[in-house]
Amino acid sequence: MRSDAVTRSDAIREALDAARWAPSVHNTQPWSFVVAGEEISVRADSDRRLRVSDPAGRQMLISGGASLFTLRTMLRCKGYEPIVRVLPDPDRPALLAIVSLGDQITPDESTLRLGNEIRGRRTHRAGFTRLPIPTKVLDALVQQASAEGALLTPVEHPRAIQILSALTTAAQALQSVDRRFTLELIRWAAPPGSRRDDGVPAGSYPDAQPGTEPAFAQRDYGAGRGWGAHTDQRFSTSPGMVTLLTTTDDGRQAWIATGQALQRVLLHASGYGISAAFHTQALEFPSMRELVRTELCGGRHPQMIMRLGITFDDSTGVRRPLSEVLEVRDQGL
Repeated sequence: MRSDAVTRSDAIREALDAARWAPSVHNTQPWSFVVAGEEISVRADSDRRLRVSDPAGRQMLISGGASLFTLRTMLRCKGYEPIVRVLPDPDRPALLAIVSLGDQITPDESTLRLGNEIRGRRTHRAGFTRLPIPTKVLDALVQQASAEGALLTPVEHPRAIQILSALTTAAQALQSVDRRFTLELIRWAAPPGSRRDDGVPAGSYPDAQPGTEPAFAQRDYGAGRGWGAHTDQRFSTSPGMVTLLTTTDDGRQAWIATGQALQRVLLHASGYGISAAFHTQALEFPSMRELVRTELCGGRHPQMIMRLGITFDDSTGVRRPLSEVLEVRDQGL
């Protein structure tokens, strides 16, 4: 036994605590966990699904997959190999995965680096600096996604970038005049000074649309009320590197794999000071998503439109306490 290994119960507790910090659409945190002995059940919380913009639960399962990868990573950091069964019971659709502890291991430096970024990673909602992402780092991010069964493709052709920008802007405009979308967004928008531990804090996005070219429309969480942080965006005028995260298949298994690939990419990027801005508006319209699939993805299924870049802005994150998302059926934890 490794002399520096934590106990199995402590490893489970720390992994669960880390899993809370995964990214999720609008910071809905649509997950919960059940611990029975040394088994951890990762479940989707359908009460937190976006019923208007995510009727099939695709984004909910991507969020759950990101949490699953975070859990796996922290178990490895604490010296245990996770044994994972994804979608183990077709009669329990909310059960995304069961994770149990395997043999003790010595975590490698790459795993420890990922673990160190779990709490520090933040979603960016503005433009980026003009500092380029090194080619070797970008290649490494592509490899990270591939390791989880997804394809991360940098979009380099100016016309393709313009198309994605235009689709994002069009989708945002359509959603802004749809009362159902607006009310759903407002539900997850935290007002200035709020103490809520979910949703999007008012200080995590600028009070004006970023002036990048081409422009990628951001969500209006303040719904025209002037919420957001007043920041100097003169040096954040680049859209960054536009990327597409895609999968061969398009179903629950693929969506969970997307979430795991996404979090693996985000944590690796964070270690190099690279942040991500997400644009899911166009993918929330079936016709637009199909257009992206056929015209820009070579028939692969687009799961995420994401901009990557370097920013000097710093924001705080909020998460629900572990006690709110955890059910323990073994009092030994």
